[in-house]
Amino acid sequence: MEMERRFKVYVYSEGEPPIVHDGPCKDIYTVEGRFIHEMEHGSAAARFGTRDPRRAHVYFMPFSVTRMVTYLYKPPTYDVTPLRRFVADYVQAVSAKYPFWNRTRGADHFMVACHDWGPHASLGDAHLYKNSIRALCNANASEGFNPQKDVSLPEIYLLDGNISPKLLSLPPPHVPRPLLTFFAGGLHGPIRPILLHHWKDKGDPDVRVYGYLPKHLDYYTLILQSKFCLCPSGHEVASPRIVEAIYAECVPVIISEHYVLPFSDVLNWDAFSVKVEVSEIPRLKEILKAVPEDEYRRLRQGLKAVRRHFVLNQPAKRFDVFHMVLHSIWLRRLNLNLG
Repeated sequence: MEMERRFKVYVYSEGEPPIVHDGPCKDIYTVEGRFIHEMEHGSAAARFGTRDPRRAHVYFMPFSVTRMVTYLYKPPTYDVTPLRRFVADYVQAVSAKYPFWNRTRGADHFMVACHDWGPHASLGDAHLYKNSIRALCNANASEGFNPQKDVSLPEIYLLDGNISPKLLSLPPPHVPRPLLTFFAGGLHGPIRPILLHHWKDKGDPDVRVYGYLPKHLDYYTLILQSKFCLCPSGHEVASPRIVEAIYAECVPVIISEHYVLPFSDVLNWDAFSVKVEVSEIPRLKEILKAVPEDEYRRLRQGLKAVRRHFVLNQPAKRFDVFHMVLHSIWLRRLNLNLG
């Protein structure tokens, strides 16, 4: 791959942990901290990193929005001003010390944020917001996410930093999955209340929809028993259920508005997922039942093919999620045509 031969990333050394050079490596914001760690200390740092900023194609600002929320935000104010101020100060520091930000107005710089407030923090500097490559889990096209320059990060929920053992050894494809579809989760955002209104407690054996899952039921067991996994957006567009479904080879049913799916410039999501409009929620069973068996098998094969692109390996491996994110950044850097 041309990217592997040529691509070089310079990581700014400015800033101190825990807000810079650190981040969460488990739970729902796993991908944010793991990317920062891998880019600074992992095997990919040796392959793609450079200590000579003049050789770099892009410049990484390794601050963690999740850590900003932990250490700078004062609940329950919902005031993101401290986050924006930190970003503004960081950009000021690197632009005063180095010539690289000013020569492109930040267009060859990037940040990574999985916290919902990543887009809000990026507003701390107008050029970062408008010009820089923002790799965000909250990839909402109606709220300023620009797929021409920004990168959609998959939201990966790893409770202890690892994939659940139940999703590492899957039943063979010929083993029947008795449930048509499944969902369990909180009533966050505008879509899930509609889903639960139409399908929760309806006594339908094919469509198992819950709020929070009753304690006597096991989440991963139900995923592995389901042909399709419902993935409605919550407060924000991204849902960790999409990656969980991919791991389980349970065809994701994307129910969202304005969500730019991860790696959609190189992956054909129609080959391994189903898109259902919010207005079609009342017809969910009808839509999924209408998927022919040979089409379902094709979708399952598609899941098997793309699974490796959504795995966080440690150390990073070719074609895993870390490399997919870097490849997305590489493509956007090429579009800048800066030489």
